[in-house]
Amino acid sequence: MAEQLARKIEQIVRKVSGIAHGPVVLHEPFFNGNERQYVTDCIDTNWVSTVGKYVNLFEQQISRTTGVKHTIATINGTAALHICLQLAGVQPGDEVLMQALTFVASANAIAYCNATPHFIDVSPVSLGVCPERLREHLKAATSMQNGILLNKVTGRPIRALMVMHTFGHPSQLDELLSICNEYGLKMIEDAAEAIGSEYHGRHVGNHGLISALSFNGNKTITTGGGGAILTNDDHLAQQARHLTTTGKVTHIWEYHHDCIAYNYRLPNINAALGCAQLEQLGDVIMKKRVLASRYQHEFKQVADLSFFNEMPGVKSNYWLNAVILKTPDMETRNQLLNTLNADGIMVRPIWNLMNRLPMYAACPAADLSISHQLEQSVINIPSSPSF
Repeated sequence: MAEQLARKIEQIVRKVSGIAHGPVVLHEPFFNGNERQYVTDCIDTNWVSTVGKYVNLFEQQISRTTGVKHTIATINGTAALHICLQLAGVQPGDEVLMQALTFVASANAIAYCNATPHFIDVSPVSLGVCPERLREHLKAATSMQNGILLNKVTGRPIRALMVMHTFGHPSQLDELLSICNEYGLKMIEDAAEAIGSEYHGRHVGNHGLISALSFNGNKTITTGGGGAILTNDDHLAQQARHLTTTGKVTHIWEYHHDCIAYNYRLPNINAALGCAQLEQLGDVIMKKRVLASRYQHEFKQVADLSFFNEMPGVKSNYWLNAVILKTPDMETRNQLLNTLNADGIMVRPIWNLMNRLPMYAACPAADLSISHQLEQSVINIPSSPSF
């Protein structure tokens, strides 16, 4: 069965991508604008480090794109998440709720704060934190003491909920924000994969206290490596800029630093690349949504697979397209991955569950039955906007 299914997937991918022979990559940058001109300008003017006009312009463009008041560009999305967590008040010894089915950077950022990830199941309709399961778990596993939510087993404070927009698909933000308000939790949006995605007409990143984007080389738009912190809070924005710039007090010549901070600012040369990329974002999103629509049409004819679609009321950037085995089966999944990659169709599985990684195996976790099923059944297929 796996061999026949692999042949069908390859047939569809080659038809939709237009690549009849040779390798089909999972995702690649789309350089079709002013990238070379802006990067060359940085080199010609010697403004290549963390100061320069393109950093400011990039931040302004992101704010215009997302509608979020403040943008602070960072060296990568993990650094952005790290600062988001600190500014949300996460302290050593705290716990942070997050989905178990995600990229490891989300959990690592929590560990950087000397806090502990607390894993929650995902929703089959969003692939983000499941509101119903989160609420059930909080009712059973936590208690409120003096206005602080505590884990009944560990006794540790639970300070925040990190909401991740998987593959660019917005999570169920209204329901999750309502739960956060009920339980006194700060909501952080891990929007690393979701530039251009909207929830009920508002760009993701507007709903939490503070949010993070990523511009890694495989993202919808790229700065080579890079990320950004987003917030509508003036004070948090000021703190974010200070913490990501080594805590340096502004002065024309003196090097005075007033706190332990981080060298997390995005270089000008990377921001120049990002400015050119942002100029094309609308076109890239359109291409990716057309690609998803074509995949959706083709996979309707495949009995053993379903194509993952956005929820009603949201607009996904379809960063990575995904097909899901209707019967979860790790052996079949792995056979498909091996066969397709051997034939030049670059596909990948969804991530291993965080609580199955050695460094996070002892972390608190709710029932993760949906996450386990998805781990055994999700396959990402080629998603480049150049198709």
